[in-house]
Amino acid sequence: MVTSTGQARPDFARFEPALERLEAIVRELESGELTLDRSLALFEEAVALARECAAILDAAERRIELLTEGTDGDAVVRPLDLPDDEEA
Repeated sequence: MVTSTGQARPDFARFEPALERLEAIVRELESGELTLDRSLALFEEAVALARECAAILDAAERRIELLTEGTDGDAVVRPLDLPDDEEA
């Protein structure tokens, strides 16, 4: 899926499985019973998963609505990611 700004939207459903796999890798690495080759392969996978999780979290944060103060002093809710034609 692509946003109005032309950026690919991360698959939010991937977050939990990616995080669970990352946690499993950490447990495996912490066991200390792996060969160097296996440790490096797992470390590379963990870095990729951590980056994926960070990108998903960043996208989720951008989707959260910001609560801002309107011109009359009242709280106004506006989306963080405005369409291109509404950006100031």
